[in-house]
Amino acid sequence: MSKDERDPGADGVQDEDSARPGPEERSSATGSRVPEDSGASGVSEVVGQEPEEKADAEMSKSQSSEKKGSFWKELPILIVIAVVLAFVIRTWVMQAFYIPSTSMENTLLVGDRVLVNKVVYQIRDIERGEVVVFNGNGSWDDPNTVTVPEPTNPVAGAFSWVQQQLGAAPTGKEYIKRVIGLPGDTVECCDEQNRILVNGVPLEEDAYLYPGSVASHTEFGPVEVPEGHLWLMGDHRAISYDSRLNQNNPGGGAVPIDHVVGRAFVIIWPFNQVGGLGVPESFEAVDTAAG
Repeated sequence: MSKDERDPGADGVQDEDSARPGPEERSSATGSRVPEDSGASGVSEVVGQEPEEKADAEMSKSQSSEKKGSFWKELPILIVIAVVLAFVIRTWVMQAFYIPSTSMENTLLVGDRVLVNKVVYQIRDIERGEVVVFNGNGSWDDPNTVTVPEPTNPVAGAFSWVQQQLGAAPTGKEYIKRVIGLPGDTVECCDEQNRILVNGVPLEEDAYLYPGSVASHTEFGPVEVPEGHLWLMGDHRAISYDSRLNQNNPGGGAVPIDHVVGRAFVIIWPFNQVGGLGVPESFEAVDTAAG
């Protein structure tokens, strides 16, 4: 086959290929042809995604910064609300108290913390056998009262006050005893078996008195509890300076009901002492007799 016969065929194939439609090509720096669409597309995707990701990251950082700033702005408000709520709860609802003396042993030991319900007696009357916290000012003179030392500086005073509010330190102002007689009850000591009598009904107190203790080491009565007053006694009768030993004070040893802070209903510290302070069964007979 001659050269002339081969050339037209080659030219024909080349012409046919060049005539086919296809993507536009451009020359690279090396002289090779690169499809323009693929290169442009790849660059476009990368360029298009980076600003979006950067914007999302900046927005996320901005939102996080705003949240942190908002928290620190709201923190003082939250602290004020917490303090107000704590004050309201302590003043009118519930308060923790520290036991400073041995007068209620073994029911309550020195260092125990009890919770006192301040609302319950706004709803119902006080019951015999309950343990109550009260202010003895004007009707009670207990030489065993724990004296709280005056703080030496404002910081110490503030720290002491916080401890008292949390029931971690004594206040020196409140007492805690068990209710033996209600207004109008007649209380006396003792019968032939050395038991306290309430309205003529003897109390079996072995379940809560200090081990080996007797009902009273001092005879008294019969005493009629004045209206609006309570006859109160400690569970450690040998050392409790209670209604029996305050008969020369206003009220004849009885404490005004309006001096009662509330009912001690549970021991919360220490853990091995945790438990409720219920009404002993011995008072059921007195309640039944009273109707």
